[in-house]
Amino acid sequence: MGTLTIWHDLTLWQGAALAGAAALVGFSKTAVSGANTVSLAIFAAVLPARESTGVLLPVLIAGDLIAVHTYRRHAHWPTLWRLFPAVGAGVLAGTAFMMWADDAAVRTSIGAILLLMAGFTVLRRRMDRAVQEGTDATTGPGQLSRGARAKARSYGVLGGFTTMVANAGGPVMSLYLLSAGFKKLGFLGTSAWFFLIVNSFKVPFSVGLGLIDLRSLALDAALVLFVIPGAYLGKICVDRIDQRLFERLVIAATVLGGVQLLLR
Repeated sequence: MGTLTIWHDLTLWQGAALAGAAALVGFSKTAVSGANTVSLAIFAAVLPARESTGVLLPVLIAGDLIAVHTYRRHAHWPTLWRLFPAVGAGVLAGTAFMMWADDAAVRTSIGAILLLMAGFTVLRRRMDRAVQEGTDATTGPGQLSRGARAKARSYGVLGGFTTMVANAGGPVMSLYLLSAGFKKLGFLGTSAWFFLIVNSFKVPFSVGLGLIDLRSLALDAALVLFVIPGAYLGKICVDRIDQRLFERLVIAATVLGGVQLLLR
């Protein structure tokens, strides 16, 4: 783990950037899904790209715990059980990639994934406008056709790979859940449980790869404190925020972060 993984090795601006990114994680979990991609870009810009994925993971799990506490009753478990085998395969593929990838390869991969996720987010926004909010928010899709099962497997593998390599599975899973017909609360509850379980599943792999150790956890212990006010702010703003404008800003920041990583 590099020397930047403890607070006293960070400059004031680097520490402030990481703290802001951690607060944005909490905000995204309770207000605007997809803002995590900006946090990912910040972490990868401040820290060595490979190590940044391990530092960010516990911060994401802290946000997931808050999201599950808020939307714990609205998950659609049949959909989750259908996704998990494919996601597990994707996580294993991502782990294999991380075993040989150096910092430059991971930085390039994260940049490319960020640009890909920005494209997914644009498509998700278009699909979101086509999905009408219903009152039965906890009801997910019914029995899947053969084509729908194949779609679940493909999205699952892609989501598992992107979340293992870059903690960037959010847009993939958001796109899948919207395309599957989830309404607002069902979407939020299923997504919350999905990422808590998947991110927790990733922990032993990240430890085995040396991405999480005592030094990275020391930094996480401080960063997690910023997740809580970010989540609280998200709860306050969720019904007031201009969702379309915010998502445009998130997409623009994600594209800029991805391009910056590719050009480093």
